[in-house]
Amino acid sequence: MIRLQNVQKVYRTETIETVALDNINLDVQSGEFVSIMGPSGCGKSTLLNIMGLLDEPSNGEVFIDNQLIKGMRDSKMARLRNEKIGFVFQSYHLINDLSVIDNVELPLLYRSKVSFQARRELAKDALAKVGLSNRIKHYPNQLSGGQRQRVAIARAIVGKPTIILADEPTGNLDSARGNEIMDILQKLNEQDKTTIVMVTHDNELGRRTDRLLHLFDGVQVS
Repeated sequence: MIRLQNVQKVYRTETIETVALDNINLDVQSGEFVSIMGPSGCGKSTLLNIMGLLDEPSNGEVFIDNQLIKGMRDSKMARLRNEKIGFVFQSYHLINDLSVIDNVELPLLYRSKVSFQARRELAKDALAKVGLSNRIKHYPNQLSGGQRQRVAIARAIVGKPTIILADEPTGNLDSARGNEIMDILQKLNEQDKTTIVMVTHDNELGRRTDRLLHLFDGVQVS
């Protein structure tokens, strides 16, 4: 589902060159749940952004669902990202002026063939999957942190993506709420066969996934 071949990411200024990722080779199979772990600044989020087509590697090749990304037109890449990939972030990234259901619908606004009524039904279904059917008219500032992260997950899955990329999805939550979020992700993985790649600092949560990938200073060490 996701394949990286000899991926390198280098950031350059006039005076310094920083290698954020160096020679990463990774295959994530369809339906697999993979954790990326390592100390702060080791390249975890950079790797996730490259997988999610939010950033480009300096060298190497990225394949999503057997499609080579290098040389792909921006419009095709945006469509692939919108249809295949759902994102969950540590800080939720919800819009406070929009209701819960309007936040969840946002990714569908970029799909011209999805009607208003179809968007509503898909959003309701996604919110039901995360246990928030009774909060659709609330606003983010009326919710707890755990509930806001569940809204963010509903937004990530509303378009029925085959891949979810989660960057520290429990990082702002206590252990109980964090485990609830992890339960939801595992259910999506097991029941819907969604491929999930998750960045985490939590060893316990990492052990609940199919495979652990460790990074250190931009290098894959296991």
